[in-house]
Amino acid sequence: MNDGPKNSYLDQVVAQQAQLESDLKVQNRRKLAMNAPAQALAPGRGRAQLAETAFSPPPNAVEVRVTGFWRWKTVVVPPNAFVVHTRKGKADPLHIGLGVSFSFNPASDSYLVVPGAMQTILINAYCICKELQGLLVQGYVQWIIQDFGTAYKKLDFGDADDPMRLVNLQLREQAEAAIKDKVATMSIRDVLSDKQPIMEELTSRLRALTEGSGGADKGLGLRIVGVQVKEAVVSSSRLWENLQKPYRSEQARIARLAELEAEEQIGDREQAAARRREESSLENERNLAVVRARNESEVFDRESKEKLRRAKLDHDTLLERTTLEKTRAAAEAETERAKVKELLTVQKLKREGELLDLEERKGAALAIAKRQLEIDEARQEIDNSVSAGSIQARLVASLPMVVEKLPKPNELHSVNIGGGGELASLAGVVAQLKALVGALSPAEKNGKA
Repeated sequence: MNDGPKNSYLDQVVAQQAQLESDLKVQNRRKLAMNAPAQALAPGRGRAQLAETAFSPPPNAVEVRVTGFWRWKTVVVPPNAFVVHTRKGKADPLHIGLGVSFSFNPASDSYLVVPGAMQTILINAYCICKELQGLLVQGYVQWIIQDFGTAYKKLDFGDADDPMRLVNLQLREQAEAAIKDKVATMSIRDVLSDKQPIMEELTSRLRALTEGSGGADKGLGLRIVGVQVKEAVVSSSRLWENLQKPYRSEQARIARLAELEAEEQIGDREQAAARRREESSLENERNLAVVRARNESEVFDRESKEKLRRAKLDHDTLLERTTLEKTRAAAEAETERAKVKELLTVQKLKREGELLDLEERKGAALAIAKRQLEIDEARQEIDNSVSAGSIQARLVASLPMVVEKLPKPNELHSVNIGGGGELASLAGVVAQLKALVGALSPAEKNGKA
């Protein structure tokens, strides 16, 4: 039934189903292994009984506690387990029911314990639909024992490890057959889209089998609790893809149209936003231009006023400077004229003064010449009036001063100045002085040496 590439989803579903079923079996065995040591440690047991219970496998998968020894034993059944107790020579069971404990003689008695809890059967039905295509239908069936007196007679609960194993296998085969029969009459789209007809057919067949058709027929003594179809998977990956293509194409078309519509709306929104931004930018630029022009106009007005003020100030300053220069030039001209006038006056006065000075100098020179003449005449008169005795008296008076200024003589030369008629005249005195000076000259030279 499979064609094309391998269907990984189908393999995954089958693997999950197998793993779940394996986990359920492992859990049951683990439960039995854990219950064995607990039974072995029950109070009131002898050492032999403890060893027998600890190292021998339990009689069934239900936790049953057996107490006593040899022929006087008691079987304690848990409250969630069905039990039937028979004895040799008795046609009817001695005890039957849910959670019934009883006395047990191993030599003549026998008992069967079956779990009373709800059972779950996992179903993987490989079916062929009306279009002759392979399908995997996965589901489960839940059932319980309703009439154990009928069930233990019609069903095989003899597996010690799993009393429900054979019953579950038989019910699974019945369920798979019912699912295959129903799927064979349905199209592949009906199977994938609506699983209710399959569940109704499966429920009807299993209940007719397990619960009976009514009247005296009690069926198998079981009751179907629930039926559910979880998944229906197409075995062919190519067919599965082809079945999905119309929907995927339609969804892709819808998604693409939605994307185009969204892009169109986004484009319109973006264009509107861009237009608003552009209009806002233009408005801002226009406002800025107006403000800038107003500011430039104000600046130009201020600069023009400042230039006019400065030009007027420069003009006034130039006028003041011109006036000052004219005033200064007039003052300087007046000053020059005054200086020239003064110079002329000075020159005139100077000429007049020079004339006066010349006349004064001439008069002074005449007066000086006259005075000098008078002095010369007076000096001549004095010279004429000086006698030899006065001259000699003056010389004698100045001799101490002359002597003080003379150097210390190394040698002493004496000169005698004689008296007589030579001293009577001026010529004789001069001659004697010359002789004295000549005598002093060698002594002066020696002192210098």
